[in-house]
Amino acid sequence: MATISINTELPLPAARARAMAAVPDVMLFVLAPVLAFDMDEAPPVGVPVEPGFSARGRVRWFGVLPGWVHEITVRRLDEFEISTNEHGGPVKVWNHRLTFEPLGPDRCRYTDAIEIEDGARGLLTGVFVRAMFRHRHRRWRILAAAVAAADAA
Repeated sequence: MATISINTELPLPAARARAMAAVPDVMLFVLAPVLAFDMDEAPPVGVPVEPGFSARGRVRWFGVLPGWVHEITVRRLDEFEISTNEHGGPVKVWNHRLTFEPLGPDRCRYTDAIEIEDGARGLLTGVFVRAMFRHRHRRWRILAAAVAAADAA
């Protein structure tokens, strides 16, 4: 197995950022517009998932082009961490860990770490993961800045 990781600082308290990350709508925002995920069973808008939550759905590229069926199961939700097991289509192993490390009362370090397969399949998945991480973290910074500004107003 190989692990790919990236982190970024967010202008939000760690607990607030982690709580936001547990809401599927936030996940969809940070993936957009590159990927969309149509879940078969999703909680109502704005409602966070709980440990054991499982969803299956079709991935769509740029919101239109059909991709594979992807499955996600939330393994653990701690105060500053979310762990999932995922797979589908070309991705056989996708163990995702999101951590939110407090850096002060209004800042945190957000880290995405994904365990993927080794070998040729893992190499291709790794290229995809690195590109998506850069995109996700840029979208997280946009969202966090907007939330922090709204909180300050």
